[in-house]
Amino acid sequence: MIAEKAAFLQNDVVPKLRSADPSTPPKWGKMSFQHMVEHMVLVMKNANGKLKTTEMKTPADQIPAFQQFIMSDKAFRENTKSPAFPEEPLPLRFESADLGINKLETEINDFFKVYNETPDLKITNPVFGDLDYEHAVTLLYKHANHHLKQFGLI
Repeated sequence: MIAEKAAFLQNDVVPKLRSADPSTPPKWGKMSFQHMVEHMVLVMKNANGKLKTTEMKTPADQIPAFQQFIMSDKAFRENTKSPAFPEEPLPLRFESADLGINKLETEINDFFKVYNETPDLKITNPVFGDLDYEHAVTLLYKHANHHLKQFGLI
């Protein structure tokens, strides 16, 4: 199952995003298509260790339940708010959605490279705590599916 989720992240997410019309409005939420892509870049940079967590957003006693959610079959609900991000979308950093997608592709590749080089690595997520490869892939898979659904790409 993890191999299928990893393959989806490596082979399907970027082509689905590239096939989208960046002017497509979201089915829910405040983010534009480009905001969503840039949000995914930040999440992936945390997952690959480039964007270090400085502050946990979840109380320590809730982390086991959050990690149990990651490994469950439950999807993120529409309009799920992340405590790691502000209420309003962050300012755009890239000149276009295409440049954001290119950056996301780099960060996805770097995620798999980091875990390939250090299989026992755990990286801290500000909401879900210390994640090993299996937890990280599963969370990223759920996250990507959530946002691809948000823009009608799956």
